Amino acid sequence: MISTNYQVYQSDLQEVLNEFVDFSGQVCVNGQIKDENFLVDVSVLEKSYSYQYLYCPNTPLEEKRLQKRFLKLSLYKSLVSYTGESLPWGALTGIRPTKLAYQQDENFEDFFLNTMLVSKEKTQLIAKILNTQKGIYNRDSNNKDLFISVPFCPSRCEYCSFISNEIGKEPLKNEYIDALIYEIEASKAKIDNIRSVYIGGGTPVSLSDDLFYKLLNGIGKQNVEYTIEAGRPDAITQTKLEMMKEFNVTRVCVNPQTFNDKTLIKIGRRHTANDIMEKYRMVKDFGFDVNMDLIAGLTGETFEDFKYSVDTAISLNPENITVHTLSLKAGSILKETVHKLTDREVSLMVEYAHNALAKAGYNPYYLYRQKYMAGNLENTGYAKPNKECVYNIDIMEETTDILANGANAVSKKVGENGKITRIGAPKNTQAYLSKVETLIKEKNLLF
Repeated sequence: MISTNYQVYQSDLQEVLNEFVDFSGQVCVNGQIKDENFLVDVSVLEKSYSYQYLYCPNTPLEEKRLQKRFLKLSLYKSLVSYTGESLPWGALTGIRPTKLAYQQDENFEDFFLNTMLVSKEKTQLIAKILNTQKGIYNRDSNNKDLFISVPFCPSRCEYCSFISNEIGKEPLKNEYIDALIYEIEASKAKIDNIRSVYIGGGTPVSLSDDLFYKLLNGIGKQNVEYTIEAGRPDAITQTKLEMMKEFNVTRVCVNPQTFNDKTLIKIGRRHTANDIMEKYRMVKDFGFDVNMDLIAGLTGETFEDFKYSVDTAISLNPENITVHTLSLKAGSILKETVHKLTDREVSLMVEYAHNALAKAGYNPYYLYRQKYMAGNLENTGYAKPNKECVYNIDIMEETTDILANGANAVSKKVGENGKITRIGAPKNTQAYLSKVETLIKEKNLLF
């Protein structure tokens, strides 16, 4: 439990406290402004700690940012002192550490290491990512990406929090695709300087052949990076790959998560590791670039299990490999049965993946974090040189407008001052169908 006299930042402080998974007890964080200083007193059970920071904000926005930073940093320092445990990302709890790095001057490393107490290893990882993004990172208010959501899957994985329905149990899939195409058509008039198209979900290739073709035809041929989530090998077919080729798709996501059959069964997958490799080769025969996902910390997996998956993925030589760290996501089956993720072995898994991928010629190029991640770690995308996924960089760094279509899709307008305005579609299929006209009008005004 945590209490504070700055109630507006209570949830932010709670996020810091949550990272110390082995700690339980009452914590109090109080701050006050005195002259040009911000003073913070922290009590952790029976111990008390005091901190003082220079405080000279120039704007109301900077005032809020500094207050939150000093309160979180003070709590983090106190918990480190009390527990003797430091965390790899220090006092940082945000989703996008790279975005914070861009906001600093060229020497962001000093801010990460000495102010936010981020480890040397994670600071170096961010530096590598910023270097890889050179020539791709482009903050331009005219740039746009087109996102399309197909919230259907063959089955539901235990770790998944996306609002996706089993395709065989969705009675409104025909109506949904019709409405989605209608919304996409309305979005086309707003698109200029398009950088990428991304069809996600869910598993878009779980659609029947006729609905899948109808959707691709509604989007039309593109001449930019064009990615489709085909994450489940049990839904990848020769016919669908032929359709993708016809409409100039350039990149396909084939996401094993693990190459261990026992784990695949545990997490709710209806395929084997051999199925993954067979469908991967089929995708490569069509000449697509491939994004491949793995998850560190899956139910029951050991370091050796994960190492096997990393080594197998590297042997297949896809253009992109993203290493996710298992997270307890609200709405997932896993969240309903597990309270905390405390597996320290996960950090060794992530470290092994980083070193093995670097040795194999992959560079880290995007990164994001989530709440309740095992080991307080991160998700990192790695790519072969000149094979980085533009959409992944754009969406994580929030440098471009996102014209999003479909249920649970979030459109974003990036202002010149960096302020982001969002329009979120309903998560429920029926609710989305009833709101399509309103969403189109809202996006017309926003863009």
